[in-house]
Amino acid sequence: MVRTGLSALLIIGTWATAGLTQASASSGSPSSAEPQASAGIVTAMQRDLGLTKSQAEARLTAEKAATALQGKARSAAGASFGGTWFDAATGKLTVAVTDRAKAGAVRATGAETRVVAHTARELDAVKAELDALSAPGGVSSWHVDPRANTVVVNVVASERGDNDVRAFVAKARKAGPVTVKQTAEAPQTFAAGTVGGDPYYTGNVRCSIGFSVHGGFVTAGHCGQAGGAVRGWDGSAIGTFQGSSFPENDYAWVNVGSGWWTVPVVLGWGAVSDQLVRGSNEAPIGASVCRSGSTTHWHCGNVLAKNETVNYQQGAVRQMTKTSVCAEPGDSGGSFISGDQAQGVTSGGWGNCSGGGETWHQPINEILNRYGLTLHTA
Repeated sequence: MVRTGLSALLIIGTWATAGLTQASASSGSPSSAEPQASAGIVTAMQRDLGLTKSQAEARLTAEKAATALQGKARSAAGASFGGTWFDAATGKLTVAVTDRAKAGAVRATGAETRVVAHTARELDAVKAELDALSAPGGVSSWHVDPRANTVVVNVVASERGDNDVRAFVAKARKAGPVTVKQTAEAPQTFAAGTVGGDPYYTGNVRCSIGFSVHGGFVTAGHCGQAGGAVRGWDGSAIGTFQGSSFPENDYAWVNVGSGWWTVPVVLGWGAVSDQLVRGSNEAPIGASVCRSGSTTHWHCGNVLAKNETVNYQQGAVRQMTKTSVCAEPGDSGGSFISGDQAQGVTSGGWGNCSGGGETWHQPINEILNRYGLTLHTA
């Protein structure tokens, strides 16, 4: 049986780093010698997205190009910018603009365009008004949807008639363009009680590692508080939580010592090959993304939304990315990766990997910036 979790990622550094160089930068920029798409990523995309091998490889190539194009296309749109997303059907980045006169300049960058009524700035302002409201438990989340050019409020289907939910929705509609959608369940975090042989523990909680950084690793904030001790699968001390934030955010980082060290690898759990991490360029809405966690191992899906506010029972968490990837208790803190680019750490969601569901992650670059950390890259 493959040794799971933190120990496999950190202890076997000699094996995991064989053939890696020290010259790679940690800024998220790809190297000049472009590596081939990981066989493990391609395999998981075939299984979870229903693609052929060639379709998965072509999509990863197109998504990488779209990710690199986002900044240039946004600059070309100027004040009329309405948001971006990756269109899997065309294989291109699409940019929403409110000014038709800007469409030509955006297309000149290589992106497609769509003319919309509201700018991203206007929609962000509407979302900010919703963030200032107190949301009842029946309201699961809200985010800006650039494709629909509106702010989407997700309501738990069984709670849609609740008076507090109706009142929240009424206030939201007054703020600006708002669309209400239904979701099957309320979101919850994916921490779990102690189970023998799992990747790391703090108190009676089991969680999963996110990504190695120089000096430690990042994970979910709801997994532990600053100062809390962290133990490995064998019960030996690893380090302590050096920083943690939850709710409002859901991120934390743990220092590594006592003979443990870090490598730029995300575990494939024997289902796929272990994945090298080469940077942290943020994939656009619509791009594929895969997740690694100690409970359900490897699963893939698509990026559904960004900057979503998630209304957990413990409080709201902001600036989250929503995906169609499934997860279950114990996967909290685990890695979200697109191609070879780190995306974020697993926070929570609804559903499971038998019947499906949705999962949110806290973006990796926000965590790195908050704590002044450097991602360990291959």
